Amino acid sequence: MRRIEFFLALRFLKEGKSQTALIFSGAAAGVAVIVFLTSLITGLQSSLIEQTTGLQAHIVVQPEEPREVDGIYEPGPEEIVLSRVEPRPRRVEKIDRWEPLVQLLERDEEVVAAAPVAFGSAAAVRGQLRQPIELRGVEEQSYAQIIDVADRLLQGHMRLADQGTVIGYELADELGVTVGEQVRFVVAEGESRSFTVQGIFDLGAGPPNQSWAFVSMRQAQSMLDLEEGVSAVQATVVDLFDSDEVARRLQGQTEHDLVSWQETSQDLLRALRTQSASTFLIAIFVAIAVALGIASVLVVTVVQKRGQVGVLRAMGASMGTVLRVFLIQGAVVGLVGSVFGSLLGTALALGFNNLVRDEAGEVIFPIEPSPTIFVMACLLATLTGLLAAVAPARRAARLDPADAITNAG
Repeated sequence: MRRIEFFLALRFLKEGKSQTALIFSGAAAGVAVIVFLTSLITGLQSSLIEQTTGLQAHIVVQPEEPREVDGIYEPGPEEIVLSRVEPRPRRVEKIDRWEPLVQLLERDEEVVAAAPVAFGSAAAVRGQLRQPIELRGVEEQSYAQIIDVADRLLQGHMRLADQGTVIGYELADELGVTVGEQVRFVVAEGESRSFTVQGIFDLGAGPPNQSWAFVSMRQAQSMLDLEEGVSAVQATVVDLFDSDEVARRLQGQTEHDLVSWQETSQDLLRALRTQSASTFLIAIFVAIAVALGIASVLVVTVVQKRGQVGVLRAMGASMGTVLRVFLIQGAVVGLVGSVFGSLLGTALALGFNNLVRDEAGEVIFPIEPSPTIFVMACLLATLTGLLAAVAPARRAARLDPADAITNAG
């Protein structure tokens, strides 16, 4: 009987060609919307994550906050105390023994790499021009696994030895320097040194391009009075969304503070969750619309096929057989519609990539429909078609054979 059920289901679909084409088109359009919007929002999220986390470490180990308690003078009963509170001189916070921290991080299986960084405020001076900068001392090889500056160079090389520096292109434009020319860096304490511009980068964000200046670790430690210490130890992990969990796990193994990017980028996480929720709601409402369309067409099919259903029942077909005939129709509509809808959604996504570009002709954010999206869309559409066919199928199965044959018209 199972082969008969498939045969009857396909025969009923072939007989009502206009209705079948309409219902297939509706299912395909719904799946195309789901594939396109899901790919669009996924691409937007990937672009936001790359722009945000691509310029920062996933986990940052910061110096432990100092806990100092001032002595309190308690005056006698007849004493009057006149006091003036002097501001406490600001101390440069640093991590002195940073090598064990790097080793601690690298031993964790979830950590990809760890690198020390020495940074602080300074100014770039050239002639009469003076620009505030963030001086960043790094070790080239280890830091490349945190932020690959060398891969984003517009000019020159990532060479920090022998008084070399690599700066952002906007800072280079403000100072009027290019590769091979000299620039002087001055820190707050009056320490100043001249560096040769070895490279100019574009990290794709305003603040780094406007104010970051990379020098060797030794030069930054000396100028910022860090001695042998560093300002922080930065690390990247395998799955950036596990950063918070990794930071909490390692926090108990050191007295320093571990901060994940998720803790410092709450607004971004909130935006990503909102986008994901929007995608889910859109998919649900589209699925409901497709289900209603499939159900309405199958209800009409049941009415039109009353006589044939009555003959089947009179010939001994069980209620289960009739039920499965219409359920198969719904599943076939969902499956075929999902295949064509996935192709249409992919075409829309690729067309969007080709049409929507920035002034330089670059794709604003890439939309790449993934096989996962296709599989999920196909499963959703097939399940929707199957569920939408339940009510019409039950109605058909409950038809009385005699009444169905008598009232068939």
